[in-house]
Amino acid sequence: MSADKPRKRRGAGRVTLNTVAREAGVSAITVSRYFNQPEQVSPERRERIAAVVAELGYVPNLVAGGLASARGKIVGMVIPNISGPIFANTIQGFSDTLSQHGYQLLLASSYFSAEQEENAVRAFLGWAPAALVLTSHFHSAGTEKMIAEADIPVIETWDYQPEREPVQIGFSHFEVGVTAARYLHGKGYRRIAFVQNSALGDFSALERRDGYAATVAELGLAPWVFAPDVDRAPFEAGKQAMEALMNTSPRPDAIIFANDNLAAGGLLAGQRAGLNIPEDCAVLGFGDYPFAEMLLPSLSTITPPALEIGVLAATRVLQSLGVLPVEDEVQRLNLLECQVIERESA
Repeated sequence: MSADKPRKRRGAGRVTLNTVAREAGVSAITVSRYFNQPEQVSPERRERIAAVVAELGYVPNLVAGGLASARGKIVGMVIPNISGPIFANTIQGFSDTLSQHGYQLLLASSYFSAEQEENAVRAFLGWAPAALVLTSHFHSAGTEKMIAEADIPVIETWDYQPEREPVQIGFSHFEVGVTAARYLHGKGYRRIAFVQNSALGDFSALERRDGYAATVAELGLAPWVFAPDVDRAPFEAGKQAMEALMNTSPRPDAIIFANDNLAAGGLLAGQRAGLNIPEDCAVLGFGDYPFAEMLLPSLSTITPPALEIGVLAATRVLQSLGVLPVEDEVQRLNLLECQVIERESA
């Protein structure tokens, strides 16, 4: 066959290493080297193999030989940020519920990168986990293909997209934006701004922005969105937003921040500039981070059902695997609620 491009896939069934080798026109040993010792494979062959792997959604099987006993007792979870306090309770609730039944959590962070998430999903599936849990519905085409072809339970958390195939456990980020805007409007604020996350790829925060924008427009107000510099540290991004917005005329009388880190940076910057919060400008966050009630003034925020998401996700996994009984039919859609936590800043 031609060495310029891989052959089209023939047949059906599970994609194996031999399938990849056949379609790429190389030996199985070469494909194995591509994954384990890529430097020993020529660039031209690496390119052909990579094209076949992407086309077929192939996942190398890493559980072999002495590791086969681990099969089926691991559940993989990919979250945007392991160090982020917003996900801590989800991870803990998920892990605690799994461990009660002999299952263990394998955790990876994508830091809002679709490419890193895809790499983590490919690696996890290579270990033949019992189930896979992802955050939100924003994935690369490669990840979508892998989860569509996975023969294990796949759950998406921190989201609610009823049209999607994976089980949904979470809430509507759009509705969070709606709630935030209506809350501030109900308190009498009329010049309400929204500050996006500085982390590139946080599309859930953009859904909250869209909910806010649609709601203020419905209320007869003008949407006002500020985008901090991309990848600026959260506290610094909040500071940048507050300083920029306070230099406009007229100023906003309330600001919704994409998360509590940004809100804290904005609140502290406002205080340094001599603002009285909330008299001069109200501040509302999202996440209810542990420090929120310790700030002065304490931070008003919207709290997500983080612990409930983790416990329910693990429960659905265990029910899907037959470990736990299903009292009713296992629910594909598990809509949870976020709550406004009214404190001093708004």
